[in-house]
Amino acid sequence: MPAVDVFEGDFSYDNRRVSVAGAPVSLTIFANRMHVRASLRDDAMAAGLRVHASGPLEDLLEAPSRALGDVVLVDCPQVDARTIAGLSELDLHAASAGTRLIVSTTIDALDPVFACLDQSAPTLLVDPDRADRVLALGRVLAEFPASRLRELSDDDRLMLLRLTEQVGQIAGRLEGLALDGGARCDESVSAFSFGSSVQPGHAPEDRHGKRPARPPLPDPRLVRAIIRQRQLRARFLDGDLFSDPAWEMLLDLTAARVERKRVSVTSLCIASGAPPTTALRWIGQMVETGLFVRVCDDSDRRRAFIELNDQTAEAMARYFQEVSLTAPVPV
Repeated sequence: MPAVDVFEGDFSYDNRRVSVAGAPVSLTIFANRMHVRASLRDDAMAAGLRVHASGPLEDLLEAPSRALGDVVLVDCPQVDARTIAGLSELDLHAASAGTRLIVSTTIDALDPVFACLDQSAPTLLVDPDRADRVLALGRVLAEFPASRLRELSDDDRLMLLRLTEQVGQIAGRLEGLALDGGARCDESVSAFSFGSSVQPGHAPEDRHGKRPARPPLPDPRLVRAIIRQRQLRARFLDGDLFSDPAWEMLLDLTAARVERKRVSVTSLCIASGAPPTTALRWIGQMVETGLFVRVCDDSDRRRAFIELNDQTAEAMARYFQEVSLTAPVPV
């Protein structure tokens, strides 16, 4: 008999949840550590959520496709082949049912966990504390109708808006570079998605029907030197003064593209200079906007890599071409 701490029942049909209109958002918790289960349950109930079920990870592995709540929280600090298989099945089920996943893990287990959760756009946390889990839950709840949950705090909403705006600004600036200088894209298209009639990796035609030559990406030794210079600042000044995880990741992936190296999500988190959970949030946003591309390893299900998309690579190439005309070493 599964060791379920709380169970309030739910309607199910063909393994798909049937929600009652206006009913509180329901939550399912899988965690082996009892104190984690208890704190998650307390936080969920304090937020006005209904705890559908709560139990050890083994319950998930025994029946990963059973009817679940609207949100599923999984604490998975270690993985083995069985755990990966269970998470993969949960990922597929969540994607088809519209269930939102929040999965916490460790830096050592991050790569296989990231690789097997590629369908449901989960929220990943690395060695989170209680505050990290509460913030993650708040971000997920922001996607539900207000009638089904309590209002997020002003601080939570501001944090979400700032992250979205920052990534949108980055996308817009890179798109402007890829469009080669003064050419403007259709203002009716959001800069958040690189949406335009221009194909990825190609600058628009000029008035004579010709495309400007695409500049090459910079020498990776130059990019690595810039990265080292940026890291050197933290030896003399507070590193938080210069925190810019998106740019650090863009530089790392630019160098890796020229070096023909594949970059794992763990490696990219380290390159960002930000805490892993923060870096994962940035990676998720950058993938969602199309700046980065997630590439699965066909030969090993436990690995996935992050790359620049073609248009982002072109934007970086044009950036380095531009700064080379004004400064010997851009930092």
